[in-house]
Amino acid sequence: MLTVAAVQMTSGPDRDANERRALALVEAAVERGAGLVGLPEVWEHVGPPAQKLAFAGPLEGRQLAPLRELCARRSIWCLAGSIAERVVDERRTHNTSALIAPDGRIAAAYRKLHLFDVDIKDGARYRESDAVAPGTEPPPVLDIGGLRLGMSICYDLRFPELYRGMADVDLVAVPAAFTALTGKAHWEVLLRARAIENQAFVLAPAQVGRIGPAEENRFAWGHACVIDPWGAVLADAGGEGEGLAVARLDPARLVEIRRDLPALRHRRRDILGPAAR
Repeated sequence: MLTVAAVQMTSGPDRDANERRALALVEAAVERGAGLVGLPEVWEHVGPPAQKLAFAGPLEGRQLAPLRELCARRSIWCLAGSIAERVVDERRTHNTSALIAPDGRIAAAYRKLHLFDVDIKDGARYRESDAVAPGTEPPPVLDIGGLRLGMSICYDLRFPELYRGMADVDLVAVPAAFTALTGKAHWEVLLRARAIENQAFVLAPAQVGRIGPAEENRFAWGHACVIDPWGAVLADAGGEGEGLAVARLDPARLVEIRRDLPALRHRRRDILGPAAR
């Protein structure tokens, strides 16, 4: 069995302060027995794009170095939510999630494909593509502690085909910074749907509360959680304040659900083709 922790935190424009808090929360999760700890989307910085451009670098650089050292020292896996990764385009960065192995190496990386360009009914306008360059590769899937982990980021959650394209995934990571408005309506139901339809565990770290510069008036929904393949919420960090959602993942539960309700084996690839992957 693998104990996992979804970190819930409130990030602002002070990158150094965010890093200190993230490291402390990861350490706290390890003390509670977690072998895999997930940080939320944009854990390192929520603020002006110009600030991101100033510190963004390669994945092997300074930004992930302290987390990599912690993973090696504590022998844990860490899903480093998402950071600003430098790209050739000097005006934008990638929104990149990195999976760090227990030896400190970067085992996998995923650059967010679906960018949050929306106009929400409360008047809020988001144009992630103004500052972020979309990825060009599908999410990686790799073995971690006997479970096949698939990577995604926040707004990806609304695109079920992305998850269905992950071959026989056992655990899906969804680090996020869901808005308070959309989160209240859709966060849990979408996470549970992805868990149920793919018969997989879901690890969903999250931002919570007032994030970013005060003048931006941005609020994140929180409720970092862990969900099982039946859609049951195993742990939820709530909607107020920083914390952890910690749960043990039992591979036997995967076997049981997939045996008793073999929906994945019932897919009609002969008729539907790629749509039924």
